[in-house]
Amino acid sequence: MKPQGIIGSVIMAAGGLCPLLHVPILGNWNYFDVDIRLAIVFYVLVLAGLIGAFTQKAGLLKFAGWATIVLVLISLAGIYFKVHDTFNFIHFKKAINFAASMVKYKWGWFVIVAGALLLVTVRRPANAVT
Repeated sequence: MKPQGIIGSVIMAAGGLCPLLHVPILGNWNYFDVDIRLAIVFYVLVLAGLIGAFTQKAGLLKFAGWATIVLVLISLAGIYFKVHDTFNFIHFKKAINFAASMVKYKWGWFVIVAGALLLVTVRRPANAVT
């Protein structure tokens, strides 16, 4: 059992439930509010991290960590483009930028990345046979 992998996976799972976006009038959104499919993929990666921690598979832990970082980057890019596309019906560029700037990123992304970085930095035991 790798405690670093368990801690990283638990931090990632908690980060998915933390506020990720603040949308005016609608409030704070977590991963399930942003997109249910991305949330399911995210929690499958959390589960892969937990399985890797309990079976002492450093490769699976690293994969879950790197895949989570890639998923976070894809999510952030998707949110950015979706927000700018949502306000595309406005014909004034300044008004589009103002409306898009009202959607704010919250601190939950840092929690997810912190857990993923813990998974990425897991080392293979020194006495492991390759």
